[in-house]
Amino acid sequence: MIISKTPLRISLLGGNTDFPEYYKKYGGVVLTTTIDKYIYCIVSKRFDDQIWINYSVKEIVTDVKDIKHNLVREVLKIMEVTQGVEITFLSDIPSEGSGLGSSSAVTIGLLNALSQYTGKQLTNAELASLACRVEIDILKKPIGVQDQLILAYGGLRQLVLGGATQILKLEIPDSTMKDFDDSLMLFYTNKTRKADTILKDLKLDNKILDKNKQLANQAVTALKVGDINSVGKLLHEYWELKKKLNSKVTDEEINIMYKKARKAGAIGGKIVGAGGGGFLLVMVPTEKQDSVRKALSDYRELQFRFDTYGSRIIFNNG
Repeated sequence: MIISKTPLRISLLGGNTDFPEYYKKYGGVVLTTTIDKYIYCIVSKRFDDQIWINYSVKEIVTDVKDIKHNLVREVLKIMEVTQGVEITFLSDIPSEGSGLGSSSAVTIGLLNALSQYTGKQLTNAELASLACRVEIDILKKPIGVQDQLILAYGGLRQLVLGGATQILKLEIPDSTMKDFDDSLMLFYTNKTRKADTILKDLKLDNKILDKNKQLANQAVTALKVGDINSVGKLLHEYWELKKKLNSKVTDEEINIMYKKARKAGAIGGKIVGAGGGGFLLVMVPTEKQDSVRKALSDYRELQFRFDTYGSRIIFNNG
């Protein structure tokens, strides 16, 4: 039995500049981080030749091509695992449609576990590359590459895309990291959505994406000098731009949520991920956080901390 543990992530700034059709021409920059909420993938060998897959439903097949879970099906093909295996997924939170990168976490986590299972050791770069191949090249999902990269490497990172991709770990003082971590809050919008449904209506406006990239770089600079409040203001500016790219990223209820949070003391924020539901991220000074909790009392808070690691193997008795 092999168990992988893959963190979820919060995309902060620079979203959509990681789409291949943009960054391959103009270069992209994303500020993102992994958090201490996880998807676990358990892989074990079966005595018979069947393939069992356990998630929100149970699949039992004898041929890989009959697997309905498209991510699992394509990963098994790539890793050349064709029979006699059982795969189980467990998640810290209801993951589908959360906006926290759960689909890529499933892909990365399974690739990582199967790399141990098959003896084909994969580097972080190889994990991310294969996950992109599955999700973007094979399944044609209308997504970028940031989730695959951050979930493979982990930590608070600046991703510089285009040409030679750089996955830069932010070198900032521990006190700044703690203050930044302490200032972020997540509230569940009480609705989920499929990212594919939202992103298929995304219109890549190069002027807006250029500005998104600029905001991400400004946030990195602000963090390096300990200017946490400026990051909150940049998040607010980014959210206003994000809404211009796709009208489906928000709705009346989400807009009211955000206005309530701002009135109660939030400096800035945004919906995490593609939008349309999932979690609202807000940046709030610690002394104003109780006020924000009260203002958003109809919505469940997900308390979290940053995670410094990417996907890792936590058990292997193979």
